Amino acid sequence: MGSIERMFDPETVAVIGATEREGSVGRAIMENLLEGKDQREIFPVNPNRKTVLGLKSYPSIKDVPKHVDLAIIAVPAKIVPKVVEECGEAGVDGVIIISAGFREVGEEGRKLEKKIDDIRKKYNLRVLGPNCFGFIRPHLKLNATFLRKMPEPGQIAFISQSGALGSAILDWAVASHIGFSMFISLGSMLDIDFGDLIDYLGEDPNTKSILIYMEGIEDINRARKFMSAARGFARTKPIIILKPGKHEAGARAARSHTGSMVGSFEVYDAAFKRVGAIRVDEIGDLFNCAGVLDSRYLPAGPRLAIVTNAGGPGVIAADAVVDYGGELAKLSEETIESLNSVLPPHWSKGNPIDVIGDADVKRYIEALKACLSDPNVDGVIVIYTPQGAAEPKEFAEAVVDLALEKVKPVLGVVMGGGEKIEEARKIFYRNSIPCYETPEEAVKTYMFMYKYKRNLELLYETPHEIAVELAPPKAHLKVLIRRALREKREVLTEDEAERFLRVYGIPVPEGGLARSVGEALMIASKIGYPVVLKIISPDIIHKTDVNGVVLGVKGESELREAFNKLLNEVKQKKPDARIEGVYVQKMVAKSDYELILGSKKDPIFGSVILFGAGGVGVELFKDYAIGLPPLNQVLARRIMEETKIYRILKSGYRNKPPVNLAKLEEILVRFSNMIVDFPEIREVDINPLIASDDSFYAVDVRIILDPEAAEKKIPPYSNLVIMPYPTKYITPYRLKDGTEVLLRPIRPEDEPLEAELIRGLSEETKRFRFFQVIKEITHDMLVRFCNIDYDREMAIIAEYTDPNGKRRNVGVGRLIMDPSRKRGEFAVVVADDFQGKGLGTKLIDVLIEIADEKGLETIYGVVMPENTRMIELCKKLGFDVRYTPEEVIVELNLTGKAVSEIPEAEILAKTKKKSYLKARPPMRRKTE
Repeated sequence: MGSIERMFDPETVAVIGATEREGSVGRAIMENLLEGKDQREIFPVNPNRKTVLGLKSYPSIKDVPKHVDLAIIAVPAKIVPKVVEECGEAGVDGVIIISAGFREVGEEGRKLEKKIDDIRKKYNLRVLGPNCFGFIRPHLKLNATFLRKMPEPGQIAFISQSGALGSAILDWAVASHIGFSMFISLGSMLDIDFGDLIDYLGEDPNTKSILIYMEGIEDINRARKFMSAARGFARTKPIIILKPGKHEAGARAARSHTGSMVGSFEVYDAAFKRVGAIRVDEIGDLFNCAGVLDSRYLPAGPRLAIVTNAGGPGVIAADAVVDYGGELAKLSEETIESLNSVLPPHWSKGNPIDVIGDADVKRYIEALKACLSDPNVDGVIVIYTPQGAAEPKEFAEAVVDLALEKVKPVLGVVMGGGEKIEEARKIFYRNSIPCYETPEEAVKTYMFMYKYKRNLELLYETPHEIAVELAPPKAHLKVLIRRALREKREVLTEDEAERFLRVYGIPVPEGGLARSVGEALMIASKIGYPVVLKIISPDIIHKTDVNGVVLGVKGESELREAFNKLLNEVKQKKPDARIEGVYVQKMVAKSDYELILGSKKDPIFGSVILFGAGGVGVELFKDYAIGLPPLNQVLARRIMEETKIYRILKSGYRNKPPVNLAKLEEILVRFSNMIVDFPEIREVDINPLIASDDSFYAVDVRIILDPEAAEKKIPPYSNLVIMPYPTKYITPYRLKDGTEVLLRPIRPEDEPLEAELIRGLSEETKRFRFFQVIKEITHDMLVRFCNIDYDREMAIIAEYTDPNGKRRNVGVGRLIMDPSRKRGEFAVVVADDFQGKGLGTKLIDVLIEIADEKGLETIYGVVMPENTRMIELCKKLGFDVRYTPEEVIVELNLTGKAVSEIPEAEILAKTKKKSYLKARPPMRRKTE
């Protein structure tokens, strides 16, 4: 079985296409590998040579006398499939295909890729490329590329989708003495992709930040994989992405406002925000961010103080603060008084703090100390220009000493040139204190730091409970979709679309579809006047463009006249349009704000949700934000907060009162649930969603179906890149003593229940579960327990409701899957007063069932030797038990094999892996 771990840390490397020919790729790769020959064995493969650069050459990979961890292929594209087949037969773990000439050259190249892909799957072989330059790992003295550059070891991993850009960045980084833990080119991503590398680097102790140049993701499956991996690590290892294509050209063919407004770049941006990654626009920003975002000491807020010895740079910095969305800190009276006592009388008396051109180091430091002590200041930028009494080196050393106390973030700006200036900057760099040549760079980086921290805080804020039915009756809506498609209709009628909204609890005014004046009169008399008349046609996207809406119809005679006039006008303006009728709807009495709520299916990231200012000018004003379903209360509010209209909705405007934001959040969550449940929906528009005080009404809705998705009967959630709450695992269970509990997956909203469970555990139970006694339960810890990715982790809680209606979490079973999705680690904890009732047995049994369903081959747990009850329970359930000096490994092979049937080398590799659920490193989620 191919191993990405052995591939990226190989003991044996073969170069297929190795040669001594000057200027060839094969020679360049060999020369690079020979630089680390003391670390690994290298085998040249070339049937036409007996030796290459002093090493014996082999005719084929199958002739190499040792197992090969990594094979690098540099041969013509047409023979690559044959070479890959031989690698598979030889049991190679992974290959790098340097060769070009595949999909980038057209159909013939795509056929070659398909052959390689089939071979890869046949042998379970990992493939990097084709058409890539390989990878470099400076810590391992491993340069598996043809690039004649070896960067310094460092803590930054750089992943480039473009070989040419990656090569150029490497040249620049080497010249700038930027170190790397890994530098890798993905090429065509036949196999290894962004998700694989984030998973691998997330576990790599040498990597603190992951930088990505991303041109695009190929399909929804790879998008799902990227999102899952990024969510797993972005909280503790910053992922910083440079994504080109911000300004897309060309009109989009769409049949709704949402479809026409939402572009692919905006969807990528929403996806990055959802996983906690940060997007930058410039190459320099990638590396500026990498140096600061891995710090645990990020700014508490956007309020910056600027200390400078020159007025001009201070003003430039102040402008940059406003431009990049920060705030100039308002200094407290105490700080002003403190500065008055140490600065010349003619200092600026405000922020920026101009310590005057003749400032010495002492004056700088006194000003910096005053700012760091001010509660109104979140961070400080200190600007040095070469003038006055302060020498650059002395200045840098003094600022660094104070910055290292880490009271608040301090960023340096050392302007000018020359040896002394360079030496000052190096003092900052050596001590990992950010330092820049211009004020703008420093301000921009500080704002990246703040936004990154704020983004994570917002993303993992504990959501409030919302009383939303998780599984409303929806089978009849599936039938409705099939009927519409049988009738060759992709656009649902307004009354059909409103049925969807009603099922999901989204308020709509009463109404009905009328195909004649008589039917219109009957509907109006039933719902009451005044009413609105709306033309219904699959060929008319925007009704107002054809005068297709009549408002405020107050009585029968007015309705008759308006009905006929409406049909005549539409026929004149759009004679070929198919008219299905006129929708008669109760007119909403009050309308303070018009909003839009919509969804469209993106080809890469699946269904996305749009919220913003609605009405007829929606495409003109473009005040909207995008998010990815599923949404909870926090995520819904976050989308709302990104729009301009949110401030008006929150505070009111002129004589219009604010709206009930909690109710609006609930509507977004309900809408999200509808999108989650129906992959058959391609686009939805609710425009306008009328808001006033405490009331909301979807007065116009359009649903466009995806016939392909409906006809294929695609599986649930195939339109999503983030797995929604898995309701199928909700089940009631009766314990041995008759107590009823509800077994269900954990949710972010369960933080209070989880905290109460942990607090109530005895010291022994805490030690058995966590291998230590937990003294403090933090929000960050609870986020890791409750806000999980259901695609790679499952936590089933046992919820007990006492006779007074109080809910408790009385037990948790957790399963975390390896990135390979072949193995999973499990752990169980049960409240002390619920132990001995069969709950632990049931939770383990549920986890075995889930692991089997997800295709895992084995599950294992790490148990303290003193925890004899757990060990005996696992034996009873069929687990193999292995004792080590410090811990006990319990393992169940779900394929039916006993541990004795598994090769010894495989067992050793497994037991050496660290536990995800014990004393886990900070880059992975902690569990109960």
